Formats: sequence, C-alpha cells, structure tokens
Amino acid sequence: MRRPARPRRAVLAAALAAALVVAGAGAAAVTGLGGEDAVGVDEQELEVSVGPEPSGERVSLDVSVFAPEEGAPGADDEGRRAAVLLAHGFGGSKDDLAAQARSVAAEGYVVLTWTARGFGDSGGLIHLDSPDYEVADASRLLDLLAERDDVLLDAPGDPRAGIAGGSYGGALALMAAAYDDRVDAIVPAITWHDLAQGLFPQRAVSGSAVGETPAPGVLKQRWASLFFASGLAAGLDPSAAPGVDPQCGRFAPRVCRLYDEAATTGRPDEAVLRLLRRSSPAPVLDRIAAPTLLVQGLQDSLFGLDQADATARGLAAEGTPVAVRWIDGGHDASGAALSADDLVDPALAWFDHHLRGGPDPGEAFDLSLPASPFGEEEAEQLTAPAYGEETTTTLPLAGARGDGPQPLLSPPGGEPAALTSLPGTGPLLGAAGSTGAGYALGALPGESAVFDTPALDEPLTVVGSPRVRLSVVSSTTDATLFASAWVVSADGAATLPRQLVSPVRLEGLTPGRPREVEVALPTSAYRVEAGQSLRVVVSSTDAAYAVPEDRRTYVVSLAGDGVVVPSVDAERAAGTGGLAPTPLVVAVGLLLLGAAALALLAGRRRREAPVVAELADVPLAVDGLVKQYSNGFCAVDGTSWRAERGQVVGLLGPNGAGKTTTMRMLVGLIRADGGTVHVLGHPVTAGAPVLARVGALIEGPGFLPHLSGRDNLLAYWAATGNDPATAHLEEALAIADLGVAAERPVRSYSQGMRQRLGIAQAMLGLPELLLLDEPTNGLDPPQIRNLRGVLARYATGGRTVVVSSHLLSEVEQTCSHVVVMHRGRVVLEGAVADLVDRSGSTLVTVEGDPARAVEALTGPGGLGGPDGVDGVEQAVVEPDGRVRVAGTVPRPALVARLVEAGVPVAAVDGRRHLEEVFMSLVGEGQPAQVADADAADAGKVRR
Repeated sequence: MRRPARPRRAVLAAALAAALVVAGAGAAAVTGLGGEDAVGVDEQELEVSVGPEPSGERVSLDVSVFAPEEGAPGADDEGRRAAVLLAHGFGGSKDDLAAQARSVAAEGYVVLTWTARGFGDSGGLIHLDSPDYEVADASRLLDLLAERDDVLLDAPGDPRAGIAGGSYGGALALMAAAYDDRVDAIVPAITWHDLAQGLFPQRAVSGSAVGETPAPGVLKQRWASLFFASGLAAGLDPSAAPGVDPQCGRFAPRVCRLYDEAATTGRPDEAVLRLLRRSSPAPVLDRIAAPTLLVQGLQDSLFGLDQADATARGLAAEGTPVAVRWIDGGHDASGAALSADDLVDPALAWFDHHLRGGPDPGEAFDLSLPASPFGEEEAEQLTAPAYGEETTTTLPLAGARGDGPQPLLSPPGGEPAALTSLPGTGPLLGAAGSTGAGYALGALPGESAVFDTPALDEPLTVVGSPRVRLSVVSSTTDATLFASAWVVSADGAATLPRQLVSPVRLEGLTPGRPREVEVALPTSAYRVEAGQSLRVVVSSTDAAYAVPEDRRTYVVSLAGDGVVVPSVDAERAAGTGGLAPTPLVVAVGLLLLGAAALALLAGRRRREAPVVAELADVPLAVDGLVKQYSNGFCAVDGTSWRAERGQVVGLLGPNGAGKTTTMRMLVGLIRADGGTVHVLGHPVTAGAPVLARVGALIEGPGFLPHLSGRDNLLAYWAATGNDPATAHLEEALAIADLGVAAERPVRSYSQGMRQRLGIAQAMLGLPELLLLDEPTNGLDPPQIRNLRGVLARYATGGRTVVVSSHLLSEVEQTCSHVVVMHRGRVVLEGAVADLVDRSGSTLVTVEGDPARAVEALTGPGGLGGPDGVDGVEQAVVEPDGRVRVAGTVPRPALVARLVEAGVPVAAVDGRRHLEEVFMSLVGEGQPAQVADADAADAGKVRR
C-alpha cells in the first residue's frame, strides 16, 4: 500500500498526542465500578483558578469534589478524611471519572476530579503534563483540598492525599509526586517513563545506567496519525474554542512549533527532546518519595512494559516503595479502558494502607500470562515476591540458511511494509495472528532475517525483555530495523506475542562495514511450551513506524551465542483461568453442533431412557461411579452419594482426589466406566435432555472475548434454544456484580470478573441443580463472602447446589452438607453441623501455657486422677494451641477444675473444624489417590 503524505503540522501534533491515551473523549477512563446511582456521596462542582498561559490568558479548571456522607468509614474524630485525586486521560474530562469518583468516595475518601487544562470546559492549552502548567495545576488542587474542613491534614496546608490516573493522568500522578512532596501515595497506570522514548523508541541497548535516556529512535507514525484529530479538534470548531489556532488546535504554540520539523522528518531535535523529557518522570525519579503502585498493560504498543520497568527500577534504586502489576490490557486493548479490578480496586488497597493505615498490600509483582496460542492452556495470573529479580536462559540461534549473513531490502518509500500491529483497532490483528496467519504479514520475504532456536524440551515462561546481539551492515550511514520474538509451534505456525516489535536506529555507520549492536526485544510475558521454539525476526520495515524513504540494503547476522531469555521466580496465583483460546472456541462450537446433531439422530432412533421412579424427586443421585484410564489409573473408584433439595453440598477433597473428574461425569463431559448418575430420576449421558435442568461451571469459564458480559450471557442462552424471557438475565447479572463492566468486551475482564460472569452464566434460567467446580477461584474475600449468601439463598427455594473445592474451611462456611473424597473414593458424607459436632469431646482455649491445663486435668488430684470420678479419658494439646479433652466429664466441672488450678479459660467448644474431621480419617501426608484396593476397603463414614 502507498503511505500517505505527511502534512507538517498534522503529524507534529499527532506525534504529541501519541503520548497520550485513547482516541476520543473518555480515553483511559476507568470502568467497572459502582455507577451514578451510588448513594451517600455529595458532589460539588467548582471553577478553580490556576496559573495563566504564557500569553497572560487567565485559566480556570472545571473541578468536582465528591464527599462521603457522615456515616461512611475512614473519618477521624474530627470528621476529616484522606483525599484521592483521579486524573483522566488525553482527550477526556472529569466526566469520565464521575462513577469511579462516587465509588471511591463511598469508601470514605474525599475525591477530587478535574478536567485538565486544554480539554473540555477547562481553559488554557495543552502543555503535555508540563511541570509549569499541568503539574502546577495539580499543586493548586492540593491547596484546595487543604482548605477543606473535611480533609485530613498532615500539617497546615498539607492534605493527606493520593493520586491515581491512566496514561496522561498516570504521568501526571508521577510528575505531581516529584514536584510536590505533599503527595502521599500514587497509582499511575499505562503511562510513560520517558516521553521521548515513548514517541521515538530506541531498543538498541546502550549500556546506560538506570534513568539515563538513550538516543531517540523511530517515530511511532501510526499512533501519531491516529491521535491527530484528538488534539486538533478544538481548532476545527471556532464556535467551541474561539481564538484557537486551527493549525495547532489546543496545543500550546511552543509545543506545536517544536514538533513541526520533528514530525515532518521523523527525527526530533534537541529542543523537542528537552521538551519531552521535561514532561517525563525519568529525570525526576529521585524526587519521588510517595509509595508507588505501577500498573502497566501487556497489550500496549504505545507505552510498553519497558516504560514501567524503567520507572520501577529507578524508584527502587532511590529507595521508594514500589509495587508492579502487569495487566492483560493497555492502549491496544479494545477501548483501552481500565477495569475496576485493574486500577481502582488495587488503588484502593494501596491508598487504604498508605493513607489510612490499613492492611499492607505488599510490594509483590503480579502479572497476567496469556494462554498459549497453540494449546488449550488458559491464561494465568502469576505473582512473584518482588519486582526486578529475574533469571536468564540462553537459547542458541541459527539462521534460516545456517549462521551466514542474511540480506534485507528496505524498499523506496518504505512500501510494502511489514504489518505487525494496527494501533487503535484493539487486538484485531492479534486475533488473526493467534491462528498463525499473521506471520505472512509480519515477516515479508526479502525484507526480513530469521533466526530460530531449537525446539524446547520443557516449557519456558518469558517475563521481561530477551536480548540478542546482531551484526548489521548498511548501504548508507544509518539503519532502521525492527526486531521481534515469535513463538513457533511444532507444525511451524508462528505467532507474535502481543504484536510488539523493537525499533532500532543506528547512526554514524560506515557503508559496507559491520556494526555490532545488542537489541532488547519487546518486553512482555508469555509461555513457550515444550516442542515449540522462539524465532527472532529482524525486518527493514514496519507499517506502524516511520521508515526511510530512500532505497537501501542491510545485511544482518548473529554476533552472539543466541538469545538471552529472562524469567522470574513466580507462582501461579490461586484461581487463575481465562478466556478460551480462539481455536478452542471454534472447536467447542463444532462439538456442540455435532452433539446436537447426534442427539437429534438418537432421538429418532430410540426413546429416552425411562425415569427411575424412586429417584424422581432426588436432584442428584450418584451410584458406584468409576473412571479408570487406559494406564490403569483409577481416578474415581466406586463413589456413591446424593444431593437433596434445598441442600448446598460440598464435594470436598485435596487436589487429585477425583472431584473435577466426578463433576465432568455428572454432566456427561466424560464417560463413566461404571456406575450411574441420575438427575431427577433421569439417567445422565452426553446430551441427555435432563441436562437442560442443570447449570454448571466446570474447570473455569470460557467466553467470546469480543462480546460484552451481557451479550455473552444472551448468546449462551440463545444457543440453548430457550425463550429469552426465561433467562432471568438481570438476576444473573446482579449475581455477577459487574456494574457497568457488563457492557464491556470480556477480553478486558480480570480473572475475578470472568469467574463471576461464569457463575452467573451457570445460573441463567435458575436451574434446579447447580454444579460449580471451584467457584471461588479468582474471587477476593468480600466476593467469596457474598457468594456464600448467594448460594444459600439459591438453595432455600428448593433448588440444589453442588460445589467442589479443596478448601475445607471454605466448604464448612458455605455448605450445609459435604461429601469428602480421598484417593478417588468417598470417605465421609453427611450434614456439616453433624460432622463437626463431637459428643464426648471438648475443646478448651486457655490463656498461657496449655500444658498447664493438661497437667491440671490428668495429673495427681486432677479430674482424671486415681479416683476416676470425673471421667477424663485423655487431654492433649492440639496444633492450634487448644486443649482437647475426651471423656464423659461435664463441661462445667471441667472449667471449674481448670479455674481452681489457676488456669484461665478463654473459651470452651464442642465443635471441631471440618479439616480436623478429614485429617482424622486420612492422616497426614497421604497421597490423594488410592494405590491399592486394600487401602480403599476401609469404606466411608456416614453421618
């Protein structure tokens, strides 16, 4: 395709705006919290005067303050509260944050939002978060908060305050903390470290120290073109912004003038670089003392993870407390909106600790790991103790034709150009690339050099920026190249993680003479599975960037031993899961169609199996269920149990006990090798009609990522063929508690949001039997507590719920009945209240040394002494410090004896925890699965 001509001021302002957030009003708005109907919050609109423009024009900002009602938490004895400032993204306004501001205020904070100068109803011009203008404006807003009688003060004129914001607002949070030490904590998201690097990235490693800015690289031309209109829109409508220069819109004239030549040539001069760096946190990290939570997106070709990495390492080097989260979002995600789970929820936890002394959220490194594009593994959430601690693995590389040099052509006009990303279109190109088809667009023949590693013997998780050393020969005195790391499947299909490339610009070359350079490949997080390999591709063009217009040739070869791949010592967070990969979604759809066709044919050939009359009113009856695999391993070994109406039944056991295998057989996902399953008297087989009366969430939810949460539920219900009026959609959405996020694409959801939507999907139509496999995965404690109430209410009306879990304490609080599996068999079954109540046993909590209590009860003169009159059979100290007393001794006599012996008694209880019951049956350290029949013949205990 032909590249359009670059108008001088168009690309200049576009290059500016590329530093900002998403196109259109509301860019970088945080979504997914509360809503306008949040109660108990008072909003006050203000017009606040700030510093004038260089021309002397007076400027006022459009401000809103949200104050919680008197009864909200967080106030001190004088009714004063900590404050939070929420900063919007480029092209937006304070209105984008109104719902979030109300929700944060309802948590007991005084919240201030404002429209930045140069946008919306605020006056002034855009100076790109300049310390002299936008940052100074933030200080004026802190003054405003300090004057309020409901804001907590650390000193006269010093409010207790934090700042959170995304992209343009995120940079403002960092800059405000650098220039105003009254800022007490910050949460910047998807933002820049060095605006010069953000607009003109350079991934040739210079070996410079942390915080030192390398030479400018290659202009992100596509991002610049995309954002052109957002900065200039005011200049095209004189009635909306009288007096604004139509050539520069609401950009400050100095900014517009300095970018003119840089945007035309694609290369910034020193004046431009000084301007960009002055609007960057990079040179002032040593001034930031406020504890910082950095949130950055993996789907971001505008401000990549390398930007947050530089900020995090720089702050840590200065001793500033810093935590890092890599989320599955960013400017390349659909809409670039940040969910509550991504920004506001973590921000509240951060502010609660650093502004109000709440629980410490710690400084762990949390990251989202996308699913393998070629396998069926789900996306994962990983966590590491701290950021910046990595290990490296060197993988050998070889060229397509051995280790020799590979020539590349950079065509005149830069066309045709490799296509790796489409800024502003969301993950559209990535979705196509995930099938392996994107490689033909991203690595053009004659314009790319290719180097492959051998297939991996074991999985490798890449976290960070791989490095590779190259030798480059150019036909001119400079070179512009784009390096990327692709994952190649066993059958040769290649995919580019997150559609990211690393631009490299080399200058001062001698034509025909090689120059060695170390290249930092894109910073990301992804997994390379066993049998797959990594491919390093070096291209002479990329459609997202400005490239030389003249014809030139390059020769590229390896200059090192291979590619150095970083990783971190991270663990899988509890409850991770994710969206089904695209190939899996297609496969499941085909299977469903096939199952429907088979069911139709089967219905023509034979009648449905007869109902078992005595089970017609039993929601679920399992009898002698067996699943044995071809290698002889018996995952489920003759289990029998029931779930009755009105019960919440916990299917409980350690990992590997056979719970999920059982759940899959309950709905016909896998075939049982023996035994039967009946639902309301109907035998369960694959596609059995009675399954229409069952709702299930097994092994995590799977959704169509491009649809909203609401549309996913509607599409699922439509696929069942049922009347939409019977879906009880609003009740299901209320259970999911997604708020406005229900209208956003599911691809932007966190794991917890997807899990809640999966539970809601299982409850559509309010089925008589509800099966939930590990439903608390990905939920935080308040959500788990809410789910307990939901399940209890659901069963109250005569419905039945079966919940599988390996968390005994959670089942004890959630379920009315329990079925405990161990090593493939049911070892315990009954009502939770009966199982934990133990007559003849008393648990005593004492103050001080519990051994004194044992001595008082069993020693000379004790209740278990020579006379034997009081019947103490045994007294032992439990691992939790309580004293268990067995026998027939009355509890009042037991307490009286301890008090008489001078042992203070804090509590007396006859109930055991479910975990104690379980461990008393299976013992410590036993494997989850039965190894031989004799071990299983002990049978099960019924209560």
